[in-house]
Amino acid sequence: MAVAALLRRGALSSSCRHDVYIRCLLSDSDLHPLVNSANLRFWRGNHNSGKFDFTDMTHPHLWYPNAREKKRNVFLHVGPTNSGKTHNALKRLEASSSGVYCGPLRLLAREVAERLNKASVPCNLTTGQEREEIEGAKHSSVTVEMADVTTEYQCAVIDEIQMVGCRTRGCSFTRALLGLCSDELHVCGDPAVVPIVQRLLEATDDVVTIQYYERLSPLVPLKSTLGSFSNIKAGDCMVTFSRREIYKLKKKIEMAGKHLCSVVYGSLPPETRTKQATMFNDDASDLNVLVASDAIGMGLNLNISRIIFSTLKKFDGICTRELTVPEIKQIAGRAGRYGSKFPVGEVTCLDAEDLPLLHSSLKSPSPIIERAGLFPTFDLLSVYSRLHGTDFLHPILERFLDKAKLSPDYFIADCEDMLKVAAIVDELPLALHDKYVFCQSPVDVRDDISIQGLTQFAENYAKKGTVRLKEIFTPGTLRVPTTHNQLQELESVHKVLELYVWLSYRFDDSFPDRELAASQKSICSMLIEEYLERSGWQPQGQRRFLHTPRKLRQEYDASQLRGYFREIDERSK
Repeated sequence: MAVAALLRRGALSSSCRHDVYIRCLLSDSDLHPLVNSANLRFWRGNHNSGKFDFTDMTHPHLWYPNAREKKRNVFLHVGPTNSGKTHNALKRLEASSSGVYCGPLRLLAREVAERLNKASVPCNLTTGQEREEIEGAKHSSVTVEMADVTTEYQCAVIDEIQMVGCRTRGCSFTRALLGLCSDELHVCGDPAVVPIVQRLLEATDDVVTIQYYERLSPLVPLKSTLGSFSNIKAGDCMVTFSRREIYKLKKKIEMAGKHLCSVVYGSLPPETRTKQATMFNDDASDLNVLVASDAIGMGLNLNISRIIFSTLKKFDGICTRELTVPEIKQIAGRAGRYGSKFPVGEVTCLDAEDLPLLHSSLKSPSPIIERAGLFPTFDLLSVYSRLHGTDFLHPILERFLDKAKLSPDYFIADCEDMLKVAAIVDELPLALHDKYVFCQSPVDVRDDISIQGLTQFAENYAKKGTVRLKEIFTPGTLRVPTTHNQLQELESVHKVLELYVWLSYRFDDSFPDRELAASQKSICSMLIEEYLERSGWQPQGQRRFLHTPRKLRQEYDASQLRGYFREIDERSK
């Protein structure tokens, strides 16, 4: 019986289909029911021998047949921070009969969902760790990794498209750009992305229109440094690049006795970052100065008068380096938000030696983005694994990526973190797809507690098929941190709980304690917030809380939740 007939009749299972692909030479007549005309032309043009090279990734636009059936109208909105480009794209989304917003952060996805729902446009929220469905909604706001490339929309928006050049997440933006099936596609970002987007879309036959934007409010680079810390004023944001330095600067500013500080940095829970930003923006709050990392570069609406760089160097996980032009411009651009109480933004440094780099960066265009990230789909890896007769993911990934063929417009996304997780899950009796899911999870491989959490989740899933939270957590009490190390541990516990919630959406009934994990996660956030409030210096030596400790303790006691991650509990005995 012909292979295509078996496939049409559903006589072959999914796994058998992969085996058939690699063991049979398919004719054009066999292929025709399986692929659209574009894919067939690709097959004929590139595989005349009848053998399919699964490592050939030179035509990734053909991975998305639904999108290729449309002639999309693509509108590229490009300009600096605070130029109104995303605002205009969202107006089109709001006016459409159906649509999706794809953003780089959960905070942005939530902000857009709330905006649309407030405008009486029902909008679902979908992120790795959140699902909020609104009755009758034909719009969705998602993190870019969650973009659905099978659903048809009238309008789609991709925000911060310059992240196609990100070495780790660029592949997700490329997937959305090539794969979203919409009549209109609005793409927002830095002008440096224009050439690569134009080249990628040449192959899709889409119609591309470019609209350039100018900044809506002035940004003034100051000629002098901050000088004394006594010159700090309400609305200032001090930027540095490590948790320890953030708290050192916060203490130094507050010891002057004039200001209290909110803090924002990447490893804070998103809920905590939002609350810290809200308190900074609130005129009635005592927290009128912000100390932050580059986490403020996107995702938070902040009323900042002046950005002050404590340094223009950061450790990027590999080495300590100078900030790039795009990084400096993205952070500096958060000063002087249009429509805020600070209509003119200012930017300066602590160190006079940094001023030349700051000034030159703000005058310079961002370097042109030359290539976009790409990563093989699970289907390609699955077939490739059968071809080599193994379900060990680590060697399959290494071998595939070593042999992968790309066009000059693409690069393979950095998968070092994925390989580290693959080495862990390859030790377990798991199906290849399950291993792949664990490797895609948002685990922080540089955090020992996070890795311990993932390992225990994977081991329990492999052994029992069901992972209960009580098997990972021991009875005890979560307490407000009193030291930086305890704060860091609590942030790690929060990451483990987020990981459980993420896995619960991928493995359904196998992770049944999603609500418990979400509740624990909220408790972690509240305890971290209380730590931040307690750490604020008061001139009279008395601390003022936005939430009373007693109320917080009551909320915690009533929850009857379990305590710290087992490894922490055992170390503390």
